[in-house]
Amino acid sequence: MAKKILEKIILISGGSDGLGLASAKALNKENTVIILSPEKSKCEEIKKYFDIDFVIADVTKESEVLKAVNNVIKKYGKIDTLINNAGIWIEGRLEDNQYARMKKVFDVNVLGAMNLTQKVIPHMKKLKKGRIVNVVSQAGLYPKAERSVYHASKYALRGFTDSLAIELAPLGIAVSGFYPDKMNTHFFAKAGNKKDAKNFIEVDQAVRAIEFIVETDENLNIPELGIKTLGEY
Repeated sequence: MAKKILEKIILISGGSDGLGLASAKALNKENTVIILSPEKSKCEEIKKYFDIDFVIADVTKESEVLKAVNNVIKKYGKIDTLINNAGIWIEGRLEDNQYARMKKVFDVNVLGAMNLTQKVIPHMKKLKKGRIVNVVSQAGLYPKAERSVYHASKYALRGFTDSLAIELAPLGIAVSGFYPDKMNTHFFAKAGNKKDAKNFIEVDQAVRAIEFIVETDENLNIPELGIKTLGEY
């Protein structure tokens, strides 16, 4: 039996793992969530256990993203909320980073969010409302040694978020930046970096913050919301 379309239609990039998947599971209880991910097999596995829809696309590929967004619109008629969660990690001294990896980080973390947002905005404009949440991180607020490339990508995402919020507010579209500190996910491990997660934010804590942003009244915006554990001070 097909799931009944509920409340908001929410599209989440990077939704097949970590914070994206945890957010999808939580928000899907009262809404209709669609995961956007390049990993089809992982999405199909998720679908076996959770009634969460998905579309396949690499956020760095314009044609794939356009097709995915159009498929969501064709099936559900609208997109109320977009959560730009897709991101990859890089660390180390600048001279030790490979250019191809640096470019990939910007392609995903910055241009990927811009690409997906660009394709969704026209549909939100037709509704004269909508909400865009960009998962930026504390790395978009504070500099750190041997993080120049990653932090630069997040500073860029922060600038994009703040500027877009001003641009879209008159059209009824809210744009928020979510700034979590390090979270207890596989984010670092996927990049080959094992870290002590003692003071990391638990995923469910970050999810509650995202739910708060998503559920905010339509006439209000939360420009930025940051969270970190007391142990990180």
